[in-house]
Amino acid sequence: MAELENPGVMPKLISFLSSLLERVSETNDLIRRVTTQSQSVSVFEGLSRPPITIQSYLERIFKYANCSPSCFVVAYVYLDRFTHRQPSLPINSFNVHRLLITSVMVSAKFLDDRYYNNAYYAKVGGISTKEMNLLELDFLFGLGFDLNVTPNTFHAYFSYLKKEMTLLQPLSLVLGPTRSVLTFNDEEASHQQQQQQLAV
Repeated sequence: MAELENPGVMPKLISFLSSLLERVSETNDLIRRVTTQSQSVSVFEGLSRPPITIQSYLERIFKYANCSPSCFVVAYVYLDRFTHRQPSLPINSFNVHRLLITSVMVSAKFLDDRYYNNAYYAKVGGISTKEMNLLELDFLFGLGFDLNVTPNTFHAYFSYLKKEMTLLQPLSLVLGPTRSVLTFNDEEASHQQQQQQLAV
């Protein structure tokens, strides 16, 4: 979308996405602490929380990955699909960074004509190339290799993000953070809301 090429849109989008993922991570961390429900251990889980904030990490990816702005919207779509297909692996503060670098890398490979190799993305993400390769493989299987994003789906997700960016920025100072994320179904051509969920 041409709107994403506007220099003022990407910093806002990155800020909103990081805020949204921070809220989801915190909520799922809290749920993890208070429930005895076991969660699957995956290659995405770190032993400790990375010291870098989600926003700084996304800004780093944006700065060095040189992928098209659309990759960040598609990465959001992939994260949403991944969490729906892998409900036992909710986004939390131990896996969000690895999921982010992997989803952006996969979206860049799928969308862009030119993209960097896994070793470069591993360096940007602060992980080894071997780990990046393993994350990519696990992510692709977790998505069921469902990488195509229709124009309608892209528009629906981008419209939602754009709407939420404009609505939540002024209100977040007064009301505080919200706790839910709207998701869409790929078959939903009318761009209507399907349901509200905590997963991205």
